Amino acid sequence: MRQNGIGIMAEPFDNKDSSRFEEFGKKVDERFNQALPRVEEGVKKVIAYLNDQVVPQLRQDSSHALHAAADQLRKLAEQLDGGRGAR
Repeated sequence: MRQNGIGIMAEPFDNKDSSRFEEFGKKVDERFNQALPRVEEGVKKVIAYLNDQVVPQLRQDSSHALHAAADQLRKLAEQLDGGRGAR
């Protein structure tokens, strides 16, 4: 531990360690910059897949579900109408 006026907390951040940390940060930044175009391309592919495949299928399934619900409601209404006449 140093006691030369800099303080104990400053020891891990001397110039030697600081330059190694800076070099490490530069390498990490460089790797991120290299990977970024691949990540962006992957995100674009996922968005295209969702828009081209998933969304249309959901709309079609929703349409079928609404038609089925409408048919059931129509049948229920017919039963209710039929029950009134039997009274």
